[in-house]
Amino acid sequence: MPALTRRQLMQAAAAAGVAASLPGGAVAQGTGLAGKRILITGCSSGFGNLTALHFARAGATVYATMRNMPRAEAAALQQVADTEGLDLRLLALDVLRPHEVTGTAAKVAEDGGLDILVNNAGIGITGPVEVQDEEAIRLQFDTNVMGYHRVARAFLPMMREAGSGHLFFVSSQLGRVIAPGAGHYCATKFAVEAMAEQLAYEIQPHGLGVTILQPGGYPTEIWKNRNIYNSALKERIEPVHAAGYPEMVARMGTEDGSGRNADPMDIPRAIAEIAMLPAAERPLRRAIHPGTKPQMAINRVSAETQLSWVGQSQAWGPAVQSVLTPLPPTA
Repeated sequence: MPALTRRQLMQAAAAAGVAASLPGGAVAQGTGLAGKRILITGCSSGFGNLTALHFARAGATVYATMRNMPRAEAAALQQVADTEGLDLRLLALDVLRPHEVTGTAAKVAEDGGLDILVNNAGIGITGPVEVQDEEAIRLQFDTNVMGYHRVARAFLPMMREAGSGHLFFVSSQLGRVIAPGAGHYCATKFAVEAMAEQLAYEIQPHGLGVTILQPGGYPTEIWKNRNIYNSALKERIEPVHAAGYPEMVARMGTEDGSGRNADPMDIPRAIAEIAMLPAAERPLRRAIHPGTKPQMAINRVSAETQLSWVGQSQAWGPAVQSVLTPLPPTA
């Protein structure tokens, strides 16, 4: 038997640590994660950064993408990968730049294609609806909705040609329930939910699947980044609009997410768990949070409605039934 390379030894050691967080204590190298080719957007921090390392430590080939490269966050991620012998490949991808999206897709196709796509890059701009100007609305929709569409559209042809693959869309509890003062963030996540579910039905006949992740609030960099966007918007708000919501406007750019102590690793662990399931058993939606999950009842009613309506049609009935059966749990 040939001697193991340093990378193989390091991956085996990392996999042992990952195994403790996987369902049933399964060893990562034996679960189907090793050797998978995975691309994740928004890896500079938060869920994207953690997910990239989680999968790379399980033996996957990970394309970790982020905008504005080179940058310190990319160098730090590369250093971890080098130290641990991980197959983690950093690529520049700004979801607002179509040429970067298509260019990255071409590189991945040349490397051999993709098994899993994690659409994660997004922003939050909050505050009353009335104070949102066109610049803020356009940026948030362009990033959170059009960005997801650009990335999925670029990678779907190669996945469809392969006849297998799974796409994860990071949504939010606020893609199902509405929080006053969330600006257009709820609207973008509602759009993500609709777009991703429609896509799930359309690509099911090609052997591809979709899972929409619905995290609650987690202590990640999103709060810091949101404050930057909110502060910029706050400076542009016209007095005639700000006057109606003095308390809400005062809070814009000042919230830091303090008091939230849920473990952000819940998200990469959930993605790994779902990725290891047989394709037919992967859920359309997964609510992720140790606390209240108000969206779960909505998820179930939505699935029941889709099954009773579109699920009975001759054209799309089989695909809808395949995607939505079994029904999601209520708690």
